[in-house]
Amino acid sequence: MSEQPEGPATRPEHDDDRAFFGHPRGLMTLATTELWERFSYYGMRAILLYYLTDTVADGGLGMDPTTGAAFVSIYGTSVYLLSVVGGWLADRVIGARRSVLYGGIVIAAGHVALTVPGYGFSMLGIGLVAFGTGLLKPNVSSMVGELYARNDERRDPAFSIFYMGINLGSFLSPLVVGVVEQTWGYHAGFSVAAIGMGIALVFFVGGYRHLGEAGTDIPNPITPEDRPAVVRLGLIVVAAIVVAAVVAAVVAGGWAVETFIDAVSYLALATPIVLLTVMYRSKRVTAAERPRIVAYIPLFVGAMLFWMIFEQAATTLAAFAADRTELELFGIGLSPAFFQSVNPASIIILAPVFAWIWTRTGDRPPTAYKFVMGLTLAALSFLFLSAMSAVFEGELAPPWVLIGVFVIQTLGELCLSPVGIAATTLLAPRAFRGQAMALWFLSSAAGQAITAQTIEATEGVSDTRYFGGIGVVALVFAGLLLLLAPWVTRHIRHADELEGTHSAGA
Repeated sequence: MSEQPEGPATRPEHDDDRAFFGHPRGLMTLATTELWERFSYYGMRAILLYYLTDTVADGGLGMDPTTGAAFVSIYGTSVYLLSVVGGWLADRVIGARRSVLYGGIVIAAGHVALTVPGYGFSMLGIGLVAFGTGLLKPNVSSMVGELYARNDERRDPAFSIFYMGINLGSFLSPLVVGVVEQTWGYHAGFSVAAIGMGIALVFFVGGYRHLGEAGTDIPNPITPEDRPAVVRLGLIVVAAIVVAAVVAAVVAGGWAVETFIDAVSYLALATPIVLLTVMYRSKRVTAAERPRIVAYIPLFVGAMLFWMIFEQAATTLAAFAADRTELELFGIGLSPAFFQSVNPASIIILAPVFAWIWTRTGDRPPTAYKFVMGLTLAALSFLFLSAMSAVFEGELAPPWVLIGVFVIQTLGELCLSPVGIAATTLLAPRAFRGQAMALWFLSSAAGQAITAQTIEATEGVSDTRYFGGIGVVALVFAGLLLLLAPWVTRHIRHADELEGTHSAGA
């Protein structure tokens, strides 16, 4: 879910640098940095639910299981909401390189705070990791793009190497952190995540000399004339946060963890609606562009529902792994966190296969139909888990059940995620092209907010009904998107024509 910026027209300082498998050494710096950052992020996330909901006597925080699962979903929501802020700060205030550096330092501080026992330190640590990730996440990949000229044939292979680093870190961390947590406790597991982020910072700072000017530019710096508008924007954001908090407190009858969950949910669900409305009503948007905004809405809803299901890896699926799954495979004991390594492992294996398939088929089917395929597979993964939950009711399900769920979801991810950014940037009005990445991040934020609310609303519902109900709803929406796909495809192709390009998979 990372943006692939176009990069500069020429970048001579990197054109002759082919020391890293034919690529600039700066790619090694950024890929290694992201590998270890993802190692720390997914390692911490792999055990977060267990830490929140375990008893205080066993080293946890003793949070109610339902509240704990909803809180982890809202943590994911916060990361993506803050990624919008991080992208804005990089574009207008501090640049991508300093955003990555500052974000990494904040993340490392958050992981260190999580190594200290106590509710206060834990909440501080989670907040710092979310904020730091928001600074870092949208800007590392943009720096990869800056290493290459627009017409450099190495750009696409560079992102393949970069994403391999992401998935390698994501694959290894649940395995390592899960074993460390089971052996020495939760805070030892969080210390592994802290070490991972420390290594990421060492590689990033140590590789500065290989990055050239990448990430140092501030694309759209705030001018004195801009300051009143920026202040107004800041006041609007603060007012929105206050309103969301007040409404959540009134609904809940007080302030508690559940109130925070509801407040962030309101923000995550309202923000994309506001942004799409602003785009549609803006005087800078032409009459030809407005239908494209409307055509994007079904894709946004499809992506939102996909991420709603997919991101439950750290919540409901993590609980299913711990409570309802045999933790032994081929005679080898497993930690519950093990299952969160299945997706990145599947990506590493299957991504080249999908790349070959799309190449052989001329990048078909069109984008909208790939969204349908992705959402359908996500829905089927939950329907499969619902059926298996019923089959193994009253006993532990074998490990292959959850492994199968994650593999099916990975197939869906490979259909939907790679084309999501392209569709977002293509259908966004020219005046809002720079905010297209924010809109894509908001699909995941909103999806996880829906998860948080669904978890709270279905407390006490059986796994069979919970996963089955979500699967059916997602499948219905996939059917509706299928009906709308020809209409969406026409708008994407029209956008191609206006851009003077042709996208075979449109």
